[in-house]
Amino acid sequence: MYTSECKLDVRYYECDQMGIVHHSNYVRFFECGRNQMMKELGIPIEKMEVENIMVPVVSVDIHFKLPSRMGDTLKVVTTLTKKPQAKLVFDQRIFNQADELICYGTVIVGFISADKRIPIRAPKSFLEKIEAYFPED
Repeated sequence: MYTSECKLDVRYYECDQMGIVHHSNYVRFFECGRNQMMKELGIPIEKMEVENIMVPVVSVDIHFKLPSRMGDTLKVVTTLTKKPQAKLVFDQRIFNQADELICYGTVIVGFISADKRIPIRAPKSFLEKIEAYFPED
C-alpha cells in the first residue's frame, strides 16, 4: 500500500456565488493528488507519455460530506491499496484545515498504448517503482 498527501488552497474561481467550491472541481483536486503520488513514486505522467503510455480515467466515484469554501486549505490523501495489473485504483479523500472529511471517492485509470490506442497491462517500469510497497504474500 502507498499513500500520498497533497495540499491545495481553494481559489476564488473554484467557488460559486455562495463561496462554496463547485462540485466539478473535486475531480480536479483528485487529479492533483494522483499526480503528486506519481511524482513521489518517480513515475510522473509526463515520463509515462514519453514511454508511449497514456493513463486515461476509466471511472470516478465521489461522495460528498461537507462543503469547501473560499480560503480553505484542502488536504488530498491518495492511496493505492493493491498492486495494479491492467488498472490503477486510487482511493482518495479530501479533508479541510480542521481535518474534517469533505469528500471521498475512487478513481480508476487504465493504461493504453499511445500510438495504437489499445489497453495494455501496467508497464514494467511502473511496476518496478511500486513493487516495494506491495510485498508478495
